[in-house]
Order: sequence, then C-alpha cells, then structure tokens
Amino acid sequence: MNRAKILIVDDEKAIGEMVEIILQKEGFQSDLCFSYQDAQPLIKNNHYDLHILDIMLPDGTGLELAKNIRSRSDAPIFFLTAKASDADVLRGFMHGADDYITKPFNPLELAARVKVQTERYLSSATTTRKKYDYGAFQLDVEAATLFVNGKPVSLTQKQLKLLELFCIHPNQVLSKEQLYEQIWGLEGDVDDNTIMVHIRKLREKLEADPSHPVFLVTVRGIGYKLQV
Repeated sequence: MNRAKILIVDDEKAIGEMVEIILQKEGFQSDLCFSYQDAQPLIKNNHYDLHILDIMLPDGTGLELAKNIRSRSDAPIFFLTAKASDADVLRGFMHGADDYITKPFNPLELAARVKVQTERYLSSATTTRKKYDYGAFQLDVEAATLFVNGKPVSLTQKQLKLLELFCIHPNQVLSKEQLYEQIWGLEGDVDDNTIMVHIRKLREKLEADPSHPVFLVTVRGIGYKLQV
C-alpha cells in the first residue's frame, strides 16, 4: 500500500467516489467528503500528503479550504473543478494550488499527477525536516535525540526511525504493513511481535504511563498513530 494519504473534497458525489476508487486502485489511502463543513474537522485532525479540492462547494469554496490547509501544511493541493477560465486557473494558483485539473478529466492522468506530487512531497519531508516539536516531547533526528519534558532520552536506531516516521505523519494511522516495510525494509507477512516490542519500548521512553499511552496510540485492527 502507498503510504501517502489523500483528502478528496467534491460536492458531486459520483465524481468524488470515482476519484477515491482511482486512487485506491493505485494503493493510496484516502478520506472523502462532500462539503466545506465536513472537510474542516478532517483537515484539523489529520495530516494529508495531498489534497484534491473542488472549488465550488455547497457551503463554501475550495479556495477557502486551500487557505486553511496552507496555514497548517505545505502538502500539495490540487483543484479539480469545472471552472476552466484563465482567471479561474490563475486564482487557483494564487491560493496555493500545486496543480489545476479541469472537469471532465482523464482518470489515468489524474493518478499519474498524484503519484508525482506525493512522491516529491514525501521525499522532501523525509530528507529536509529533521526536527519535530510536539510540546511534551521533541525529536532531533540528526542528533538522534529525544527530549521528553525537557530531559534527553536515548533511542536505538530502530526506535529513532520508527518515531521519525510517526512524526512525519502526525495523527495519521500507519498500518503494521507500512511500518514493517518502511522500518525493516521487508514486504509480505508482518512480524507482529517485532512491531509490538518496538512500539512498547518506544512508549516506555515517550509516555508518562506506557500502559495508557496518550501519544503513540493503537488503532485496533489497523495499526498505530502519533496523536498530537
């Protein structure tokens, strides 16, 4: 499964669902909603690696959503819209768009553009962002140092990579398969015990009460997420 997660906002249900099916076939994770109001809590509570927004929504505009997203994230934004004039396209890019696709559109072209942008974004996030501050704890990847409540905490190499992966994707559920592939470089059958042991050890260093974690939480039946 592709580790990128995408938000789709389109008031035309059939189009939104078609885009979601296209991306899921390509291995992407996605959330789909049909209004400005429904998009707001998703943007607030999740980290997305790409956003696909219709401009005309029943209770707001994709332009307003883009402004909201840009205040929180530098992840790519696509406008997928029937508004095709030069002025509309220019307005879209002025509101932070990375791409502007007009309806009707070629599904294969959309999938290809999404792949290029998410790969570029994830590569950039992994290679350039090396310090993370989530209040109660800070991770300095280059110094391989975790600070919890201002005190340095040592990490093994695997613990460092694991925590960095969660920090890159805060509030996003990462499946056991994703963790196993990204941290251990292995595909196929997942060694649940290996993952559980490393999660438990990481919680012992990160959490005030490892038995009742507030940061590194389990999402039953799916995986784990860094809740910040």
